[in-house]
Amino acid sequence: MKKKLHLKRKLKKKFSFKIALYSALAIILTAIIGSSFTDVSGWYEAVKPSALTPPNYIFPIVWTILYILIGFSMTLSITNSHGITRNKLIALFAINLFFNALWNILFFGFHYTQIAFMDLILILLSTLALINVSWKVSRLSSWLLLPYAIWVSYAGLLNFIIAFMH
Repeated sequence: MKKKLHLKRKLKKKFSFKIALYSALAIILTAIIGSSFTDVSGWYEAVKPSALTPPNYIFPIVWTILYILIGFSMTLSITNSHGITRNKLIALFAINLFFNALWNILFFGFHYTQIAFMDLILILLSTLALINVSWKVSRLSSWLLLPYAIWVSYAGLLNFIIAFMH
């Protein structure tokens, strides 16, 4: 009987408006901080990005999609978790979004390309940790983070080229 009740409660808990609101606010804050430091003219054009670098108009499109996916993933995984796992997910998302916003400050704001590359490694590691932890509570949440991990890996390659090959 207890098992049925627990399963029923777990199945009902697929979405939380409150958690969705907090997730959206966290994503919006990250995007605002990051974009306020992003300037693809001037210095960035002078470092001659790699031939692998897409046109500048692609970046806001991709990041908008990624932020939406991250927000849905955050909402799903936190809503469907509890206890230590929930706390771990909240901490991992906070760390990930912190490093996400920090990258723009380091790379575009201060032009610390090598430190920004190290920051990208931390973004990727925290994203992989999120994929792993969220898999246990919501496989969809985990899958939603995969494009983010792929894009961060690609961005890492571009950052590496600028930081260490110029």
